[in-house]
Amino acid sequence: MRWSMSDWWRGAVFYQIYPRSFCDSNGDGVGDLKGATAKLEYIAKLGCDAIWLSPFYRSPMKDYGYDVSDYRDVDPLFGSIADADGFVKRAHELGLKVMVDQVWSHSSDEHSWFTESRQSRDNPKADWYVWADAKPDGSPPNNWQAMFGGCSWTWDSRRRQYYLHNFLPAQPDLNVRNPAVQDALLDIARFWLDRGIDGFRLDVVNFYVQDALLRDNPSLNLPRAPARPHQFQRHLYERSQPETLEFVARLRKVLDQYGAISLGEVEDEEPIKTQRTYTDGPTRLHTAYSFTLLRPKKMTPSFIIETMKAWDGAQGWPSWSLSNHDVIRFPTRLADDDRERTKQMFALLLALRGTTFIYQGDELGLPHAEVPFERLRDPEAIAFYPAGIGRDGARTPFPWAHDANMAGFTSAQDAWLPLDPRHRTLAVDAQEADPASTLAFAKQMIALRKSSAALREGDFVALEAPEPVLAFERVAGSERVLCVFNLGDQASEWTAPTPVGEPHLSVGNPTIDGVRVTLPPYSALFV
Repeated sequence: MRWSMSDWWRGAVFYQIYPRSFCDSNGDGVGDLKGATAKLEYIAKLGCDAIWLSPFYRSPMKDYGYDVSDYRDVDPLFGSIADADGFVKRAHELGLKVMVDQVWSHSSDEHSWFTESRQSRDNPKADWYVWADAKPDGSPPNNWQAMFGGCSWTWDSRRRQYYLHNFLPAQPDLNVRNPAVQDALLDIARFWLDRGIDGFRLDVVNFYVQDALLRDNPSLNLPRAPARPHQFQRHLYERSQPETLEFVARLRKVLDQYGAISLGEVEDEEPIKTQRTYTDGPTRLHTAYSFTLLRPKKMTPSFIIETMKAWDGAQGWPSWSLSNHDVIRFPTRLADDDRERTKQMFALLLALRGTTFIYQGDELGLPHAEVPFERLRDPEAIAFYPAGIGRDGARTPFPWAHDANMAGFTSAQDAWLPLDPRHRTLAVDAQEADPASTLAFAKQMIALRKSSAALREGDFVALEAPEPVLAFERVAGSERVLCVFNLGDQASEWTAPTPVGEPHLSVGNPTIDGVRVTLPPYSALFV
């Protein structure tokens, strides 16, 4: 099926910028909007279609921008509203769309809305957050556990009630059931859309509304204690409530008026089911992603095929990524920091049906950085050390120049997070001089996808292949692209249903003899 120009995002390649760590223009050791603007040409030359820009709003930075105290202003750490406008203007000049984060599940406890809400039970914003009375014994309203550890409820002595926070106590949950809150959030959307933004990435979109009765989550009755308290429970009541979709429908109307798009982040026990629900039709989100491909430590043919088949017959459209600012970088998690295996995983990502998201540094094959405990900044990493995923390892400074101070990220002697020495040798300038580099391959793979309607928007057709070979076709009209991967550490052979032609691109030098394909370990082939 061919899509209209208004569906440009289907099969597009997005590049995620985490602004704190991308490029520092003023020498304070923290990346900013002017620094990111100066590097937009790099992203355009990489071949990407659009940018996802992580939060840059005014914030006390308890969760590094995901605790917003003013949704209509830029934090001085990152620059000004004029700098945000300049970023969008330059991106558009380069042919890049811009999608920005919106964090509407919760705000900062320093937001003026919460400051007013906590003063009394009868002020104009009293019902703008999720408040509940204590149980008769003074304990919290229910057994919900926060994602970052501890109870999801914190007592407030002014109201003599508990407020809900699914993350830090400094991130109180907005009451998105309240029509006045919905109206305020839609006004924020219009504020940024009026400034030329092309869409929104919606942080934990399925956390917007909770069970009206605040019922306890059931226990999983696990045989051994998990790493985090919230992992003891089935999360039935503090997320994925049907009322969230009523607000999504209101948001979709606004987005359609502007020709803008929405990407939802889904964190759920049944991730693909929820992804499908949240993208099922013209009143839902345009697309959504989950952690389906962001958490596994190994890719297998059966897993990939089952994941793709789970979208058969869906009205909605999926998005996929292997890394972002919240997880272990994929070269470490899936490729043992091996260059050729990293190329293979990058190729697999861009071969899948859906919209692709590349996290800054994926194209360089950056390993997950090692950050010593005394330099950790992420509250989640600190709370669960040493068992946590270490989100700071995905957020260290981006390496632009291998011989420069701090690899060209900043003129300061140090940055908000340390530079991993291994990243210096993988800097942009070093890889641009190497035709066999991961960066060179990333450009080739993106170009192949952009040149092919089948890879961008075609169907996914699985082919018979023995483990660990993954074989499938992407099909759009009369165009077919054969994609073959050996996901194992031993050479494998695969017999194609018809003779195999000349490859468009490969990893690891597979050989073709008629219908027989010989695949070295961790190789890939596109025909």
